[in-house]
Amino acid sequence: MDPRKPAPAASPSAPQVPLGTFVYRFVLDALRNGELKPGERVREQDIAERLGVSRTPVREALSRLVEKRLLEPVGGRGLVVRSLSATEIVDLYVMREIIEGAAARLAAQHASAPELAAMEDLLARFAAHPQDDERELARLNRLFHDAIHRAARNPYLDSASSELHDAIALLGSTTFAVPGRAREATAEHAAILQAIAARDADRAEQAARAHIRDAFRARLGLIGGA
Repeated sequence: MDPRKPAPAASPSAPQVPLGTFVYRFVLDALRNGELKPGERVREQDIAERLGVSRTPVREALSRLVEKRLLEPVGGRGLVVRSLSATEIVDLYVMREIIEGAAARLAAQHASAPELAAMEDLLARFAAHPQDDERELARLNRLFHDAIHRAARNPYLDSASSELHDAIALLGSTTFAVPGRAREATAEHAAILQAIAARDADRAEQAARAHIRDAFRARLGLIGGA
């Protein structure tokens, strides 16, 4: 995380939460949007200066991130963003397939007309976006899946999904770096949305599971080419 970057504008939510929580959310967002990458060092002083806070809330936030196994201490280097092992990546995609399948199934049962319209809009934006803008494609992809999860209307699924998304941040490069993957994902998203709109829960779950399996194959290609 580059301390020379301008500090974010004062967040409306910042005064309403403890500083430690504000810093925690800031670092978590940096992990999720790829600003902090696996293996990268995380310095208390850099974050404190960027946010204009003391090191105490930063230390508290980083401690929480270590407890969640998103950061880890490395001898002589302080804290770094944790890198997942090959086994952990496999386990992550196994759970991702289960959770995304369940979310699509439930969304097919509960999605409202405005929620379906929002998914259609996100699908159109994803399809129209330049395929070389990997970071924005990853953001739109996340928004599309988030919309499905909201339509699922299940708080327990939301909790499991939140933990999963934190771990996904440790994967590093997005699979949209693989040539042609964005085109494939567009077709896969369309299949999921069509099944949800048709209220076909079985087909929605199958389409979502197939989507994650294809994403896993793309991930293996990235790992193999590293």
